Formats: sequence, structure tokens, C-alpha cells
Amino acid sequence: MDYKETLHMPKTAFEMRGNLTKKEPKYQKRWEEERLYDKMLVKREGAESFVLHDGPPYANGDIHLGHALNKILKDVINRSKFMEGYKVPYIPGWDTHGLPIETAVTKLGFDRKKMNIADFRKICYDYALEQVEKQKAGFLSLGSVGDYDHPYITLTKDFEARQIEIFGKMAMDGLIYKGLKPVYWSPSSESALAEAEVEYKDIKSPTIYVKFQVKDGKGILDQDTYFVIWTTTPWTIPGNKGIALHPNMEYALINTNKGKLVVLNELIEELMPKFNIDEYSIEKTFKGKELESITTIHPLYDDRESLVVLADYVTADAGTGCVHTAPAFGVDDFNTGMRYGLDMDVNVDEQGKLMASTGKELEGQYVEDANKTVTQMLDANGSLLNLTFITHSYPHDWRTKKPIIFRATTQWFASIDKIRDQLLDQIHSISWVPSWGEGRMHNMIADRGDWCISRQRAWGVPIPIFYGEDDTPIMDEEVFKHVAALFAEHGSNIWFEKEAKELLPEGYTNEHSPNGIFRKEVDTMDVWFDSGSSHTGAMKERGLGYPADLYFEGSDQYRGWFNSSLIIGTAVYGEAPYKQVLSHGFVMDEKGVKMSKSQWNSVAPSEITKKYGADILRLWATSVDYQADCSMGQNILKQVAENYRKVRNTFRFLMANLDNNTFTKENLVPVNELSKLNQYILVKLNEVIRASIKAYNEYRFADVVSMLTNFMTNELSAYYLDYTKDILYIENIDDPERRQVQTVLYECLDALTRLWAPILVHTCEEINDFMHFDEESIHLAAFKEIELDIDERSLLDKMQRILLIRKDVLKALEIARNAGEIKKSLEAHLVMSMDEEDQKIFDELIQNPAQWLIVSKVDFVKADLPSYENCQIEVKKAEGHVCPRCWNYTTSEHEDGLCDRCARILEKE
Repeated sequence: MDYKETLHMPKTAFEMRGNLTKKEPKYQKRWEEERLYDKMLVKREGAESFVLHDGPPYANGDIHLGHALNKILKDVINRSKFMEGYKVPYIPGWDTHGLPIETAVTKLGFDRKKMNIADFRKICYDYALEQVEKQKAGFLSLGSVGDYDHPYITLTKDFEARQIEIFGKMAMDGLIYKGLKPVYWSPSSESALAEAEVEYKDIKSPTIYVKFQVKDGKGILDQDTYFVIWTTTPWTIPGNKGIALHPNMEYALINTNKGKLVVLNELIEELMPKFNIDEYSIEKTFKGKELESITTIHPLYDDRESLVVLADYVTADAGTGCVHTAPAFGVDDFNTGMRYGLDMDVNVDEQGKLMASTGKELEGQYVEDANKTVTQMLDANGSLLNLTFITHSYPHDWRTKKPIIFRATTQWFASIDKIRDQLLDQIHSISWVPSWGEGRMHNMIADRGDWCISRQRAWGVPIPIFYGEDDTPIMDEEVFKHVAALFAEHGSNIWFEKEAKELLPEGYTNEHSPNGIFRKEVDTMDVWFDSGSSHTGAMKERGLGYPADLYFEGSDQYRGWFNSSLIIGTAVYGEAPYKQVLSHGFVMDEKGVKMSKSQWNSVAPSEITKKYGADILRLWATSVDYQADCSMGQNILKQVAENYRKVRNTFRFLMANLDNNTFTKENLVPVNELSKLNQYILVKLNEVIRASIKAYNEYRFADVVSMLTNFMTNELSAYYLDYTKDILYIENIDDPERRQVQTVLYECLDALTRLWAPILVHTCEEINDFMHFDEESIHLAAFKEIELDIDERSLLDKMQRILLIRKDVLKALEIARNAGEIKKSLEAHLVMSMDEEDQKIFDELIQNPAQWLIVSKVDFVKADLPSYENCQIEVKKAEGHVCPRCWNYTTSEHEDGLCDRCARILEKE
């Protein structure tokens, strides 16, 4: 007889191979058709809400791995919060204005300078919405759930209207103003930039030392004396209006063969070799403040003067201690120039080219080209003391990747100074994860200047300002409300379709326009003002309240979205728009190089989901230390896929031992009636449930993955499932002991499916389709804990003790195997001796020692046996023959050599 046919071997239609790439799109389609997100909201109606406000990705191009990491982790957070019992409204958003879309549209053949602005903007509008749809499909393919049918998009009428209301509120509170200041200026974009749009890269720059001859020494210095300045931007020399000294530092007048030179006294030994000066003498020293107001002759223009001024920012770290001051091209220079009334000579145009006032030799040259020409001119007239090249960090336009300049222009600003203390107070009231985020944000707000919010772009939300006949900007609450209402009805393009008079309230008058003539601002708002207003345009507008529970984006958003949202939210509502901020790092390749298209090392999420499946990508995102930079590559993916395989196969084994899914809730044994050995697994399961929920709440997703995987590998596969096979396969199908084990398997399968569900969204839905833990979807279920009415701590302590004895047994069996005494554990007959307390615990918990230790026989004696750490063990070869059904050794003489147990079981079948 083939006794294999009498065994209850594992059986399930749940496939060993995931075939995720085929199954996942079907689940995604099902969730969409069955409106899973809407059902999730209904299921938690009346529950406390958890609001993760989505930072809007820029709608341009396919999603990349950084997007995928962010969206997956947001989805994990939302789903885990839902399963904890929260109502989780989630509105995805998109940022849609600004230069990248203008550039993309221009590349399609549309030139904004040669066509009507309103028409150009309509093309940008349509293009942006196409990009939104493309990215939306990408996010949905990751298994993300949310209100994707009604996202917030910064170009919609309602969003733009709310943005104008915010601008108006800030303007009426005195936080918006127009002024001339040096700002980050991108010649490649022909626009001002905010700090958040600037990134730093190393470049090679000329560094020059230049002599400025004294014109009026105020009786202190002779006219044959020279101040020596140093700069890495020779193109700014034509704009020089002053030389800044530190008031309290000591300056020396040095006699040299190249004239009398003035530099910082402590730098003489360092500077003289650079100037090729071997012999020199110090004639006199002065405090910087003694030299204030001396005038010098500009080295390029004999008819222009440069004034010696004082400034506390002068240091001895680099240069000469005499700081070249061009008020139009630097913040410190500008502020010093304002204090001394220096001319503001903005002699560089929007494209970064020098203007006519710099002279014929320089006019029309781009700043980088002018570096060389200016240096040659200074060398020719004897003013150049030294030229070298250095590599240093320099600001670049983060969109075009090209160098930028500081350039004084008339721009619109949001005042940071007026609310700085309030912003800093708010920062310290927020929970930051990682904790270093608090210090980073504090330093950024403490050090940042007023925010330049105007852009010289066509595709953006217009700055809603009208000017009177005397060029006074009109700040009128009535006007702001009227423009907001127009945008709510028509969209912001109406600003470019109508004349100023048509955009003002009917019959509007203003003292600054006695003749009723007005003009409108042509600049648009910084896109960070758009996204920074999303707490109003999306959260408050859609009834989600204020502030949000969580903002979660990449670490670059401390200077971006976290920053702009904090400023606008605090300015308008008096408090930050978020209670907690979480950030993640960048995605690197396997060599630690940041992934980017320019590096040709980026992997598209779609490539991964098509080859491996979205659940593999989700498992990667939750396995890495995402709060730091994390790596991705083929080797990493293979490792993640292997981890997934192990998890899936454990799930499959659990399901397969529930009698091809015929074991149902009706077959469950009440957990408090289970044996202690079975209850122990549920106690360990409860530990994992509590720890995993805590880790989910603390955004420690790698810990969740690790704890769940370890439980499935160690407690289940390597321990419980190993010895209970003898029960599951061998006993009668409805044997009480077998039903107890199946109850444990069912409870583990149920709880683990729920715990994995926020991460392996498709796989856990597939399991639920077989098991029906929730009739509709596992994603409408909740985390569950096993309700055990026992002393869990006492049971854990006792099990810990006997598991140490089991460890000794495994060691003894290994020694016997290596010695050739047995080939496998079922050939063993154990003779054991232990102390009375351990024996008492063993007898209490273990009804069938041989079965638990996976041997054929166990005898307990009081005798001296080979010693191990916790007990004494002798391994003997079991007597008798192998039972053809259960593979245990037996001395019974039933038909075909069956053991007593198998013979009894078969009689009942």
C-alpha cells in the first residue's frame, strides 16, 4: 500500500512563484473599479483622522526611483495608519508651474517670445496635465492608494484663487514688499531664483589680486599707495564702488618694489610670495577704522572712485583683508553700499552679459568670458598683482545646472525678518524625524534673508499687483479679493487675456491714479509659493483641517517645500502647517553614486515593476535605511526578490496546511484552550504584532520587515512548522491536536497578512482572496492582536528555559551525525537527565518530547550522561524499523511495519 496517499500533505492553489508582473495590474484595476479608497474612508467614518499631506512632485517626465521611494513609503504610512483604525484621507498633488514646463514646451517648437503669452500659457497648461496623467499612472502602478481621481494640482482655478488670497493676506499684513536687492539670478533662465532653487557644485575660477591707487588719503596715506583687493569674480570689478576693511583689525602699509601696499598685517607673510615680492618693509600699521573714507581710483576707469568703507564681515580667512565691494552683485556688498550711499551700478543684463557702461571692450560679453578680459585689462595697466585658479563650491541653477550670479534687481519679496522669531518658535514645537531636521531647519530660517518671490517667467501664477500712474504698487484688500474671485471663475490666464482696467473691480478708483489709468505686474510667483500654499489650496480647501499630522519628503525639502510651507503657513495662520516632519535620503546606485539621468545610472521604477513586480520594489523601499541615502541596483534587487520568495513560501506553507483552504474560522479551537506549547507561538506572535505596530508608528519600516521576516523564519519555519509536520501530516484530519496546530497557523496567517499588508499590498490581497480574512479586501481590515487570557510573561520564561534544553539536544544530535552514529534525527533515541525544576517545566509544557525534539524516542533518567550547557544527553541509535507512514522508528509488528499510532489512525480513516 502507498501510505503517502493516507497523509495530509500540504495543498493549496496559492502559487509558489508570485507571478507579480501578471497579477498586480489586475489587483490595481480591481481596486480602482471597486473604489477601494472610497470604501476605506467609509469604513472609518467617524474615526480620528490622520492626514499625511502630499508634497507635490513636479509634473515633468516619468517618475524616477526617488519618486517611487517617496510614494511607496507614504502609501505604507497611510495603509498602516488605516489598519490601526484611523481615517486616512490622502490627496495626491502635483506642482505644475515654472521653468521646466516652459522649457519642455519651447523644445516642442513654441517660442514664448514670439507668441501671445496667454496662448503660450494654454500650451503649458495642456502639457502639464499630460505629465500629471503620466505620473499618476506611474504611482498607481506602485500600488499607491488615494484620491487619484481628484488630486490637487497647482494650476487649477480653485488652487490659484486660494493662492491669491494668501498673497493678499500677507500683503495686507505688511509681509509682501517690492525692493531693489541682490538676488540669485540665473542668466540661463533669465529669472531670479529662490534659495531652494539653488544647488552647489565645484567649479574652477580665476582668483585675482588687484591694486587700487589712493586718490584722497585724507592726510593718512600718500597717493602713491595702493589697497590690494582679492576676488574670484573678475567680471564684478567694473561694478566696484568700495573697499571694505574690518574696523578693529590691523592693516599694514608695506614698502615694496611694486609700490606701497595696504593689506591685513597678519597676512603679509602669506601674500608677499604670491606677489613675487622678496624684499619689503612695514612702514606703519593702522586700525581699519582709521582708514575709513579714503578714496581710491578705479583700476579700469580713471574717472571713477572707490570708497574705503568698514564692515564687520571682513575676515582673515582668505584674500587680503581689503574686500572688493560691488553693491549690485552681493548681499554684504549691497548692505554696505546702502549704509555708505554707494552707487548701485547694475551693469549686467538679464542674460548675464555686461552692459554699455562697462566700456566697449566688455560690452556684450558673458560674465564668464568677461573674467578673462577684465584680468587682461588689469594686467595691461599694471594693476594685477597675481592670477591663479582655484576649485571651489559655487551656486548653480538647479533646473538648468548652469552657474548663477548675484545681481541687484527690483523684485517682490516676502519678509522673513518680521516673522523670524515666530518661525523659530514653531520649528521647536514640531516633531522632526530624523531629529537633526530641527537644527537644520532652525539654521536655515535663522540665517535666510527675505524671500524673493517674483519670477520673470510666463508660466506661473501672476503676482496680483496693479500700479498707479505714479508707479505705486496698489495693496488693497478689495482688489486682492476681486482677483481671487476672477481666478476662481476663469483661472489665472485671465490676467494675461485682459487689460488692467478690466481686471479691477468695476468703478475702482485709487488716489495714485487720478486719471483711472493702471498697469499690471508682469512677473509671476516663485513656484515654491505655489506648493507652499498647498496647506490651504488642498488641505483646508478639501476639509482636511490644519495643521497636517505629517509632511514627508526628501531631505532636500528642508530648503524647499518644508521651508516655504512653514513660512506661508505661519504668516497666514500663526502656526506651522505640520505637526511632524519626516524626511528620506536620495537613491544611489550600488557604487554609492547618486542616481540621475545625466549619470546614466538611473533605474526606472517601471523597469523594476515589469521585471520583478511592485511588491519587490515596495519591499526594497521598506527594507533600506531610507532616512539616509540608500542604494539600488540589480544585485540588491535579486537579494530583495529572494527575501520575498522566502516570505511568500512561508505564507504558502501556512495556507497549504489548512487543508486546501477548507479549514475555516468555524474549525478554530478557542485560543485559551490550546496547549501551552501552541499558546507560546501566539504569545510570540503578539510580541511581533505590538512591536510592528510601534515600528510602523515610528516610521521604522526596516524594523517591521526584519521582525516579521525573523518571526516567520525563526519561530515558524525553523521551529514550530518543523516539529508540527508530524501532527499536520500524520494525524486524522479532525484530530484535536491537529486542529490546535491549524488554529495557530490560521491565527499567524491572519495576523501576519494584516501586518505585511501595508508593504506587500498585492501579495496580501491575493492571500485574502484565498482566506477571506476580510470579505472584500485585506486593505479594509485592521491590525489584530490575539486575546490570550494567560500569564504571557510566565509562559515566555518557562519556554525560554526549555528552548535552551532543545538547543543542547540539537548540538548533541549534530555531534552524533558527525560521528556517523545517526544519519538523521529520527534515527535517534535520546536519554536525558536534567535538574528537577527544568524537568518540572518540561513535563508541564511538553506532552510528546520525541515529537517536539523530532526524534523517535526520549527517556528521562537520573544518571550521569554526557554534559551540555543546560542538561545531560546521550544519543543512541533508535531500535526497530522505520514506520512506512510517519518515518519514526518503531518496534511494533503491525501490517507493513506500521507503528502503533499510524495503525490506530488508519483504523479511524
